[in-house]
Amino acid sequence: MYVTVNGARLFFDTAGSGLGIAPDGPHQKPVLLVLHGGPGFDHWGMRFYFDRFADIAQVVYLDHRGNGRSRGGNGADPTHWTLDQWGDDIAGFCAALGIEAPIVFGQSFGGMVAQSYAARHPGHARALVFSSTAARMRLDEVLDGFEALGGPEARHAAAAFWTHGRDEDIALYFRVCNPLYNTRPRDEAAGRGVRFQWDVYRHFSLPAGEIWRMDLTAGLAAVQVPTLVLTGDRDPVTPAACARAIAAALNPDLVRYVEMADCGHGTFRDAPEATETLLRAFIAEAARP
Repeated sequence: MYVTVNGARLFFDTAGSGLGIAPDGPHQKPVLLVLHGGPGFDHWGMRFYFDRFADIAQVVYLDHRGNGRSRGGNGADPTHWTLDQWGDDIAGFCAALGIEAPIVFGQSFGGMVAQSYAARHPGHARALVFSSTAARMRLDEVLDGFEALGGPEARHAAAAFWTHGRDEDIALYFRVCNPLYNTRPRDEAAGRGVRFQWDVYRHFSLPAGEIWRMDLTAGLAAVQVPTLVLTGDRDPVTPAACARAIAAALNPDLVRYVEMADCGHGTFRDAPEATETLLRAFIAEAARP
């Protein structure tokens, strides 16, 4: 499905109904808005895990402008591929669909978008989850993280990917570094059918890109809703230190920091049962009147 938001034609999909069935009649389920990583990917790889929450929430997936299937309108214009715009798109998307007080889950790049959205539209969300993400990125820390897990070959592959991003660099990175993201093998089914828009990645993630000059830390002071900061202790690309910095910038009365052992990038991939238990409790608490 498509909706036009801030001049961009954005693709979205849903899992589960908005109204739940109860003995005393229908009840409104909260919206869990899932923001995919990347940049350049689509939401498809997230479906294989997050559809399970359709029993307690209406799960909504969005392809960020320029990413995946969201290439229509000014979504194809690189001048609009900024964290400010992506953050504003979340609020605009919710307004267009009549979504009120969503629980926003942002994974990796999606977590950066979620931080931008939360800072620019404080009070709009019901609750937030910043998963395996960063408010500020340092290339040396990324390279050190990959070298610690994969040695000099992984450091070389990561350096080529993040500094040059040529087709051959991408291929090398996926062969050498991608297996280091997680401690468990990734679900092959979740990777089939994912759409990649590498021009968005190159625009945002190469040395001139916004990812290396962003600092979302100051904006986190505006967040006044319950926030779960979730990370793995073996994440090479957004190390746990990044998550700790996010948690430290948030209101201590509203933040919960969880660092899972033996988990990499996206704890739901390496500890699916424990992450599900955690998220179900967080969603239930956030949904209470």
